[in-house]
Amino acid sequence: MKILIITSGGRITIPASLRQKYNLKPGSRVNLSAEKDGIKIVLLATPEEIKANAGFLGTKGKLLKSLIEEKREKRSYK
Repeated sequence: MKILIITSGGRITIPASLRQKYNLKPGSRVNLSAEKDGIKIVLLATPEEIKANAGFLGTKGKLLKSLIEEKREKRSYK
């Protein structure tokens, strides 16, 4: 277990060993969520990773297009 110190600005430094293990680089995006037993940090896929995997299900990108459209519709409701 690593002990981290939170700065006055609310920042923490992720140890180098964990950054290397999970390929965390400056600009990496993560999702932070409150769980019953603590805080969970999940590395998000980059736009490049998403594009590289588009169509691997053989749907010719239909699923991705559908998800993008669904997200646009949700934004317009706000």
